[in-house]
Amino acid sequence: MPGKSAPSPLLYSDTERSPDALYFGRVNVPDAFIAFGHRGKKYAVVGALEFGRVRKTSDFDIVLPLEAWQQRARETWPKRVAGIAEVIQLLAKAYRVPRFTVPVEFPAGLYAQLRQAGVALDICDGALFPARECKSAAEAAAIREGNRCSALGFAAAERILRASRRRGRTLVHRGEVLTSEKLKFAIEVACLEAGAVSANTIVAGGDQACDPHERGSGPIRPDELVIIDIFPRVTRTGFYGDMTRTFLRGRASDAQRALVGAVREAQRAALRSIRAGVNGRDVHRQVVAVFAQRGYETRHTEQGSVGFFHGTGHGLGLAVHEPPRLSGSVDWTLLKGSVVTVEPGLYYPGLGACRIEDVVQVTSAQPRLLSRYSYEWELR
Repeated sequence: MPGKSAPSPLLYSDTERSPDALYFGRVNVPDAFIAFGHRGKKYAVVGALEFGRVRKTSDFDIVLPLEAWQQRARETWPKRVAGIAEVIQLLAKAYRVPRFTVPVEFPAGLYAQLRQAGVALDICDGALFPARECKSAAEAAAIREGNRCSALGFAAAERILRASRRRGRTLVHRGEVLTSEKLKFAIEVACLEAGAVSANTIVAGGDQACDPHERGSGPIRPDELVIIDIFPRVTRTGFYGDMTRTFLRGRASDAQRALVGAVREAQRAALRSIRAGVNGRDVHRQVVAVFAQRGYETRHTEQGSVGFFHGTGHGLGLAVHEPPRLSGSVDWTLLKGSVVTVEPGLYYPGLGACRIEDVVQVTSAQPRLLSRYSYEWELR
């Protein structure tokens, strides 16, 4: 089994919602299924709809038919409605598993049923599969592919922005007002054509962008900063890309140029500090120091926060947010092979916002860049 996971991990989920399930079996299963490990082997219990495919294409050592185990459960407890809990109870007995370890995301109702039936369960303290944090060469290549798709999305958006024309307080493209929705559609089509799905894409301009996870809506304005954040999932592998760029169609003010320049310099400072053995909190402090030196204050009020008020980065892989963390509030030492985003940002209503995000793999020296797109942002 991959990694130094806890003894006998037990999962019940689909691979869309559980990166651990996808990591464990390396096969996409759209409906919840039982997966567990014991004595160095990996087991899956799936229905007839998935049985043949999972046997042929997954990393599971043993694939069991769900229907047969449900029948055994009905025969064992003829007065019960044989469900997943009864099947797991039989599996534990048949394979002599003394206790399972489950992730914190394990279904609460199923957990309660199993405990009531006498199945010994431990809730994992931390990651169920710690090895997920460090990516192999193949996994890093899959993330790079996700970012290739991101870059194609940026290129599609940039082409439209460059081709747009000013009409009063709006931009017009092909005779229609240019909106966040139209840019998102172009981005998502470009990613889809490249083999990835870009859901929840962010295209937010002006004050909308001052809420970092605001997806954006309505007209794109000339001379306003527009944050575009693209994090597509590659259909073939399940790995994500994650990149952000900030654009402006028109002519930037001195204040806008200073804002973007500060964010880019903060990102460079963070990238220079990333290597194996460094604490993510110290990387974050490099960003904070650049912003402080340039006079960008962070404030928290009842009306919201301004300045730099999120972490510098997060892990990326089979989930768009996973360990490790680059944050002032988290103590996390970076490991060789881990993959992180580096995405400082500044947010000031009235002026606008800027975030620049790239993805790197941690090495013992300079980090390896897994994303690539131009930093040219002022599109005149």
